[in-house]
Amino acid sequence: MRVIENICYGKAQHPEQYLDIYLPDKDSFKVLVYMHGGGIEAGDKAKGYQETIKYVTDHGYCFVSINYRMYPQAVYPEFLRDGAEAVGWIYKNISEYGNCEGIYIGGSSAGGYMSMMLCFDDKYLAPYKIPQGVIKGYIHDAGQPTTHFNVLRERGIDSRRVIIDEAAPLYHIGKAIEYPPMMFIVSDNDMANRYEQTQLVLSTMKHFGYDESKIEYRLMHGTHCHYVRTDVFGKIVCEFLEKF
Repeated sequence: MRVIENICYGKAQHPEQYLDIYLPDKDSFKVLVYMHGGGIEAGDKAKGYQETIKYVTDHGYCFVSINYRMYPQAVYPEFLRDGAEAVGWIYKNISEYGNCEGIYIGGSSAGGYMSMMLCFDDKYLAPYKIPQGVIKGYIHDAGQPTTHFNVLRERGIDSRRVIIDEAAPLYHIGKAIEYPPMMFIVSDNDMANRYEQTQLVLSTMKHFGYDESKIEYRLMHGTHCHYVRTDVFGKIVCEFLEKF
């Protein structure tokens, strides 16, 4: 594994707009752009994911871990724009490090909320003019498909409220005729209402008639994202990248 750390992807050169690239020992590879969790107020691209990263790169895939602006310094939707800008940077620059066989976008918890927003609301990735077919899939791990609780807090609304508006991934499902393959992961003892909301996403995808063969679902046993810092998550990621 070869590691290139602290690459600035943001034109604004904000201290949080940096990413790390973990390259496998091969010249051609699929690339996962991963957004960490932490409620959009905590977390870091380089902390806690080493077992997952090692598993993914050992199996021949490239892992890109990004930071993004967070609360209290950030406001909605700056973190979403950062996630999209990081993907745009990878699309434009990853060829300097090897032959990219496709880009996948994923995240856990807050990062899962972000990956869903980039997937279902196309205005964030649109400025980077990424050709159709380059983004091969999405991994949405325990993300909140309604308006994120910290976005609600920013608005002065009780963070327990279930609101579906333009800041909610669910709001945008159905705008596109089709989506790339995607995986949804959630735990049976997840954060309050996270399991139920994930079921609503799956039901909504089915309601719109999206190809169910391209939608993977993993129900984990335990608490919220307990598997992310282990090679269990790496194995799940690799199985998805191998299939799609």
